[in-house]
Amino acid sequence: MAKNVLGTELESCSHDPLTGWLRDGCCNTDLNDEGIHTVCGIMTDVFLDYLVSIGNDLRSSNPHFPGLKSGDSWCLCAWAWLRAYREGMACKINLNATHEETLAMVPLSALKEYSHLDL
Repeated sequence: MAKNVLGTELESCSHDPLTGWLRDGCCNTDLNDEGIHTVCGIMTDVFLDYLVSIGNDLRSSNPHFPGLKSGDSWCLCAWAWLRAYREGMACKINLNATHEETLAMVPLSALKEYSHLDL
C-alpha cells in the first residue's frame, strides 16, 4: 500500500486528466520513473508559464497527452516542483496525493508551505 508524505494511504491525484507515471490517477512511482513523478500539483497559469520557461510545456496537447490548464491536478516531477519552490514559483499541492518518495528530495516543511490543506 503506497503512502503519502503524511504517512497515510496515498490518495488519487486526478482521473480527469488521467495522471501518474503509471497512469493510474495516483502519483505512484517505480524504478523506471527517472523523473520521480510523485508531487500532486494543482496547476495555475503562473506555474504552467514557469514550467514552459524551464522547458517543460504541460499546456500543449499531443496524441499521448491532453495538455493542462489552471485548476487541473497533475503528478509532477519532484525535482521540477523543488526548483519552482526554490525560485518562488511553486504551485499548491495535495499532500494526501503526494507520494512519500518525494521526501527523499523535498523537505516536508516545504511541502506543507504549499499545501492546499489547512494543517
